Amino acid sequence: MLDHAWAVILAGGYGERFWPASTAARPKQLLSLLGDRTMLEMAVDRLDGLIPPSRVVVLTSADLVDATAAAAPDLPAENIIGEPMRRDTAAAVALATAVVKGRDPSAVFCVLTADHVIGDLGTFQSILRSGLELASAADVLITIGVEPRFAATGYGYVEAAEVYPTLETSAESGVEFRKVSRFVEKPDRPTADAYLATGNFWWNSGMFIWSADSVRNAFESHRPELAVFIDEMIPAVDSTEFADALESGFEPLEKISIDYALMERADNIVMAVGTFAWDDVGSWPAVANHLPSDEHGNAFVGEIEVLDASSNIVLSEGRFTALIGVEDLVVVHTEDATLICPKDRAEEVKKLVSRLRENPERNDLV
Repeated sequence: MLDHAWAVILAGGYGERFWPASTAARPKQLLSLLGDRTMLEMAVDRLDGLIPPSRVVVLTSADLVDATAAAAPDLPAENIIGEPMRRDTAAAVALATAVVKGRDPSAVFCVLTADHVIGDLGTFQSILRSGLELASAADVLITIGVEPRFAATGYGYVEAAEVYPTLETSAESGVEFRKVSRFVEKPDRPTADAYLATGNFWWNSGMFIWSADSVRNAFESHRPELAVFIDEMIPAVDSTEFADALESGFEPLEKISIDYALMERADNIVMAVGTFAWDDVGSWPAVANHLPSDEHGNAFVGEIEVLDASSNIVLSEGRFTALIGVEDLVVVHTEDATLICPKDRAEEVKKLVSRLRENPERNDLV
């Protein structure tokens, strides 16, 4: 049943919110923020036993192909695809569709990302398996909605309706699918509270499952220029013309997310109910949930000593850091730079990176 199953891992971001550890040359997905393996390695590892490395494709930036290949040595070199410029996730999915369909006309594939933290891997793989089986049997676009643990304001949500009839194997595995009513953007706190009270909303994980034919046809209905791009790229896959075709075809594509381009428009959306542990690690405060901490709530990597300091996040691998009388700070040391900011302003690191990038005397730091 899974002979035509593929996985595509999106790994093209620069992780600006994780500066100074994350830079353009060594972005978040290539860092070992949560242990001794990079986030990309962990994303590949999650597929072990479900999809073979020969059918795992990683999309990254063209300038990160070599570093990405080094971080995923079990994958064939031709499975590391470099996007020539940034065009957001709709274009990335279109490129992925062309690559997998060019290699396997009957392909079904899941779209994952390299910067998620996922637990309960048995449950995660079971959901992927059932989703891939459903996608191979029905013309559906499957999103994975994660069961919300609290009223998060940093995630988008999926509102789901009645249960979608599934294959017998899905029922046996306990995987549930639902029809999708709508996608909603990141809410404020009262709205998030109201969502959870209904019991009909799930976190939008940004992970998807579909057949190459179904997603290509959906693009034809809702973003026809992306269907044209797919059709033009397929003959070039694995040929000497691939790089030139990608360069010329990718540049004019619209910068738009897959949610805006497709998922909020199509009428054949189904949600797999994700009952596994999940975290979209998008900023330094989110990392703290996955680091060791002391009795004062200071999460840390490296050696620290504190005096009347609590609820701080410290990353100072290879050096000693001492904190006195401070709380709720992010402190990140690297060889080239040090960041200190309040945790509740950690989202503004991205703004700082933009300023550094515009400064000729500082842009080498980002």
